[in-house]
Amino acid sequence: MNVVASIADASATHVAASGPCVHDARVLTDGGREARITLNGNIYTLRITRQGKLILTK
Repeated sequence: MNVVASIADASATHVAASGPCVHDARVLTDGGREARITLNGNIYTLRITRQGKLILTK
């Protein structure tokens, strides 16, 4: 299992059997303020602001 899969497994909580997964941003950022997320070969940055809001940028 790679690091991405293990983080996703640890942070995912299923809302309902057919509903979307919920991921804790603090787990994704490993307690920090920033995480990198990939999709279709693109890398995105997820940041937690000082006000506790999320910003996702490419």
